[in-house]
Amino acid sequence: MSIADFTKSKGFSIYAKGLFILMILLLLPAAAFGSDGSVPSIGPVRLEFIIFGLILLGVALFHDKTLQVAVTGLVVLFIFKLIFDPGFHVHEHFIGHTPFGDQLLDKHMREGEWGIIVNLAGLLLGFALLSRIFEESRVPDILPRYLPDDWKGPFVLLIFVFIMSAFLDNIASALIGGTIALVVFRKQVHIGYLAAIVAASNAGGSGSVVGDTTTTMMWIAGTSAFNVLHAFVAAIFALLFFGWFGSHQQDRFHPIQKDPVPGIKVDWMRIVIVGMILVGAIISNILYDMPALGVWIAIVLSIFIRPVPWKEIPGALKGTIFLLSLVTCASMMPVEELPGASWGTAFALGFLSSVFDNIPLTKLCIDQGHYDWGMLAYTVGFGGSMVWFGSSAGVAITNKFPEGRNVFLWIKKGWHIAVAYVIGFFALLLIMGWEPGDNRKHKIENCPVEGCPWNPETGTVHPGEH
Repeated sequence: MSIADFTKSKGFSIYAKGLFILMILLLLPAAAFGSDGSVPSIGPVRLEFIIFGLILLGVALFHDKTLQVAVTGLVVLFIFKLIFDPGFHVHEHFIGHTPFGDQLLDKHMREGEWGIIVNLAGLLLGFALLSRIFEESRVPDILPRYLPDDWKGPFVLLIFVFIMSAFLDNIASALIGGTIALVVFRKQVHIGYLAAIVAASNAGGSGSVVGDTTTTMMWIAGTSAFNVLHAFVAAIFALLFFGWFGSHQQDRFHPIQKDPVPGIKVDWMRIVIVGMILVGAIISNILYDMPALGVWIAIVLSIFIRPVPWKEIPGALKGTIFLLSLVTCASMMPVEELPGASWGTAFALGFLSSVFDNIPLTKLCIDQGHYDWGMLAYTVGFGGSMVWFGSSAGVAITNKFPEGRNVFLWIKKGWHIAVAYVIGFFALLLIMGWEPGDNRKHKIENCPVEGCPWNPETGTVHPGEH
């Protein structure tokens, strides 16, 4: 069914109208609370948070209607902000003050949310095409020849996704891993193992400034690439735990295909196209902070090599609209400050990232400064793996595996992800400790955070090392 047919269906219409009316009714008492010009709240909680909480609850309860819930919630929240929040300005929020032409020419002048929205949309749609091109290359069909036959086969695949994500975007790594899993497990993939693929992609990207949007943001803000590298300490401990359990789940559910299908001929030109797309993403990310641009330049060029599987776009479009709706809702939340930078705050942000987009959270942390950037990269990057919509990689892979959109099954079958998060975090804390670092805006000197090497209250501690 196409997007147009889907949105015109009777079921969609009845459900969307009912949900829209319910959420509009929530705004009626808000008029009385906000009649003095202040933003409405119920007790100490501003109404935006309640609306956003209802959106997330709707996504969890109605996992077969996630797109309708997210889009309806976005419309309601947007109307609320326009009517009741005098500090909300549409142009400023999405575009910023700098002329748009200047923002296009200079990545350092980019403001507002438009860059994040455009980039995410481009990556999700572009990598959906990449995964299909990779599948059509027939490489996944020959992999049973090289993967172990027992539980170690799925475990090796998770390690492959982990390593690949350190160099590529985590969305691409998750989709390539999912494409391989579809073939070698004959389309019988356990939800717990599906969660493990997402977790491996997020964990692998957490210690690399080109592996995840959040670490790239830290890098652009002046954090050294070496200051996020120790996230791999936590990520490796986590991988060993969830990888062991997830691989055994998959082996019991459906063992790996033992032998490749005979007579398979690999289409190496399609592998060249996959390489072009991935290299384009890396180069565009480094030069322009917009990996989606390089992805689509490569896709356009690939037209001259092989036909592009455009039929993948309608299916990927649903997940893209869903994620962009949640990201836009999260960006409109009045989260103007976080608790003081500490390992406890970083730990809590990992759980928050499972339901709240990690991009605005990371931006707040960068503005606040004085975090242990490697620890933060692990928590906000890996934390989203605990729920399927907590990361863009999770949203992308559930386009291939719709059964993964059941929040309760994801948490129940993928229980080892949350446990692995805790294990990895405290392994990092015990081995490396809490070491706040610099970025461009916040230098280590006169750092107000306890544990900084130079704190005005505790005195200088080895300042020459920093």
